[in-house]
This record gives sequence, C-alpha cells and structure tokens, in this order.
Amino acid sequence: MSFRLQGSLRFALPAVALLVFSACTDSNTGQVLSSVDVFSGEYQRPALNTLPGVTVFDNVEVTPGGPLNLVWSDEFDGAALDPNVWLAQTGDGTNVGLPPGWGNNELQYYQAANAVLENGVLKITARSESVGGLNYTSARITTADRVAFRYGRIEARIKLPGGQGLWPAFWLLSQDSPYGSWAATGEIDIMEATNLGASGGNAVFGTLHYGGEFPANVFTGKRTDVIGDATADFHHYAIEWDADEFRWYVDHVLYATQNNWYSEAATTSPEAAYPAPFNQAFHILLNVAVGGNLPGPPDAGTVFPVTMEVDYVRVYEGAP
Repeated sequence: MSFRLQGSLRFALPAVALLVFSACTDSNTGQVLSSVDVFSGEYQRPALNTLPGVTVFDNVEVTPGGPLNLVWSDEFDGAALDPNVWLAQTGDGTNVGLPPGWGNNELQYYQAANAVLENGVLKITARSESVGGLNYTSARITTADRVAFRYGRIEARIKLPGGQGLWPAFWLLSQDSPYGSWAATGEIDIMEATNLGASGGNAVFGTLHYGGEFPANVFTGKRTDVIGDATADFHHYAIEWDADEFRWYVDHVLYATQNNWYSEAATTSPEAAYPAPFNQAFHILLNVAVGGNLPGPPDAGTVFPVTMEVDYVRVYEGAP
C-alpha cells in the first residue's frame, strides 16, 4: 500500500515526515489471458523454512500464459482467521514506531474485530465509530512472521468498497530485508484503489516502491479502469513476480509491466545490486484505510459501514 513506512515488523522505524502521493499514469491496454492453466502434475515444491518461525515459499518463476502450480492458498472457509497464517495489526501505527496515522495521516484505528470470515469470504469492514481517539475503525491483516513468498503469481478475488476517503489495498512488504528500512526494503502493491465511485472513478493501480530509505525512495506504477463495477462485483487481481520483471493483471488482463528498478544499497554492498530489493521474501497484507494523504478524508457522501470482501488469496509458481 503506497507509502506505508513500515518494513518488516522485526524493525522499529523512526518517526518520519509525512509524504505526498503523485498519481500514477493511466493505462488500459492489455493482453488477455483466457484462463489460468493450473499445472496438474504430481510435483509439489516444498516450503523452505529459511527464517525462524516463518514458512518461506521460494517459487519457480512464472512464464506469462504458462502453466501454474498452486503452492499456497487461503480460501477463508473456516470460522475465523488462522492465527498461524494471519496477524491482525492494531492501533494507529505508533505501536510499531510510526507517526500516528500509519505514516500517511490515516484516520482509522485498526482492530481485529473488523476482520471476520462469513460464508467462505473474508470481510474487512470500515466503520464510523470512535476508538483510540480516532473517528473510524477498520482492519489490517498480514502474514508477516508467518508465511512469506519469493517470486510466483500472487492473486486474490476481491469486491472493493466505494466512497470518498476509502483506500483498500492488497500488497506485499519484505519479511526480513538486508537493505535497510522502508522503502529500501521494497514494497509491492498488487492492487490499490482510492475513492471508488467518487473522485477515483472505477480505477485500481499497481506500484513498486524502492530505491533508498525514506526520503530517498521512489515509486513507479500504472493505473487501469476495471471493466464492470469494482464495488458491486468480485474481480480478480494478480501479480506475476519474476527475478527481473513484474506483471500486473485485472481479470486476467495484463495492464502493466515493470523490469527496471534499483537499490541504493548497491553503492555500499555489491550483493544489493539489481534485482534487489525484490530478490527477498515478502509477506502479504490486506487492509482498508480511511482517509490519509492519498485519498483525502471521507465526506458527507461516504456511507459507513463499508466492506472489502475477499473470496480467496492464492499463490502459484511456474511448472518445473
């Protein structure tokens, strides 16, 4: 999620100045994939337990349009989120060393109760209610320190919330990066949207954050319109992540590709050269922020409560 100033939760970050977002470029051209061809062979790549307490999937890179092997998923069919997979992050960000508002002037207080499972769907609900000195609540869940991934196809089927001041996201942060603090650690935004149905129209965007530690960080990304209503129906959001390329998809349509980034840590450590910082394991995050520097605050037309619904999250690798 753009301009999250938190890297791995293993690091306490200093207070930093607030950031200003510059809108990404529109792009609606794409390559259509008629279906996802799931590899049906007997091969199953094992998880690599390379970090204490963390299951890391070091995936075979994906060939565009090629067969895929499912290595991990959460279908959200249980009665509650699995605590061995998901952590509900709570508060206003100060408990993890960030300025109030999670480094973005956000207006919500995160609490675990706002993320529930119902009928096989994860529901993250933002509400207008006063908790912790803030006027809104929501939820932010992550697989940090539990499950992480390097490379492969990471996807989710999501129905997004709409309204001025709402900022839902499906994104990745580094699990244990050797390159410093955010954004030298890298950030991969698979899907973000702001102000859907209002000033944000029906657009979503995907972004990479990299370079140096704030404020020497940069970002590059693209925006695309969803075909159909992103707030009324479920849509499929995915990224394919290889060592030297990222590809973003909405409903199996390729709309963005990036294969050029850098790490400032390479100036002091040859091991940090391209493709760093995106050669490390990353964990998954799902959240709905309210307000903040990017969407601005809710207005009189924003109706609460409002919910982001996630049917599943799945991770594939390429066929060996």
